[in-house]
Amino acid sequence: MGVSAHYPSLAGRLVFITGGATGIGAALVEAFTKQNARVAFIDVQAQAADSLLASLSNQGFEPPWFRSVDVTKVEDLQRAIHDAAEELGPLQVLVNNAANDQRHAPKDLTPETWRQCMAINLDATFFAAQAATAVMAPKRHGAIINFGSINALLGPPNMPGYVTAKAGIMGLTKSLAKAYGEHNLRVNAILPGWVATERQLQTWLTPEAESEWMQQVALQSRLMPQDVANLALFLASDDSNMISGQSFVIDGGRT
Repeated sequence: MGVSAHYPSLAGRLVFITGGATGIGAALVEAFTKQNARVAFIDVQAQAADSLLASLSNQGFEPPWFRSVDVTKVEDLQRAIHDAAEELGPLQVLVNNAANDQRHAPKDLTPETWRQCMAINLDATFFAAQAATAVMAPKRHGAIINFGSINALLGPPNMPGYVTAKAGIMGLTKSLAKAYGEHNLRVNAILPGWVATERQLQTWLTPEAESEWMQQVALQSRLMPQDVANLALFLASDDSNMISGQSFVIDGGRT
């Protein structure tokens, strides 16, 4: 892979990322930091976040702003967004990355586990966008990037809550793009395929599963967190100035 693109419009721009300590989130934090953006992120995994901050510091970058927050606690989530903007300056980019793709057979779901699945995978996206928009709207410039999944298009078994939530992300993105367009805010979604994060490799992306996946994709390479982060950089930058309300699939040609 060649040298990644540089986006001058991201320099100095405050970017708030949910679920930024590991996996795709950590790749997002690192990618935006290397674009000289001012990065703030939240996650429940404080130890992993500390490791990421130390890594960026060792590379010579200013460590991002971090707070340990459970995104299902709406008041804490929205307070973190407002506090980051107050401490670091005008917020211009929100990346709603936090999610939990836990498997569950339909028969095993209870009202409580269903609501918990919606809380992290759908509700948090809306309430983060609500808080971010209150900060961005007066400045009339900003981008919101929501994370969906190709699972919303494929409908795999044993993930009814997750698939439903991610389908909701696509509808939410369309709705918010229309609602927030009057403030010159852009709202788009990224729908990744099976990304080879450390968690996926340890849990579900077994050699057998990966072999089957490779038979279904057009590009015979692993989809890496950095690939997804590169798409997010473009959607956050002014280079995508007239793109809003869209859902972008990045899956190596699976769908």
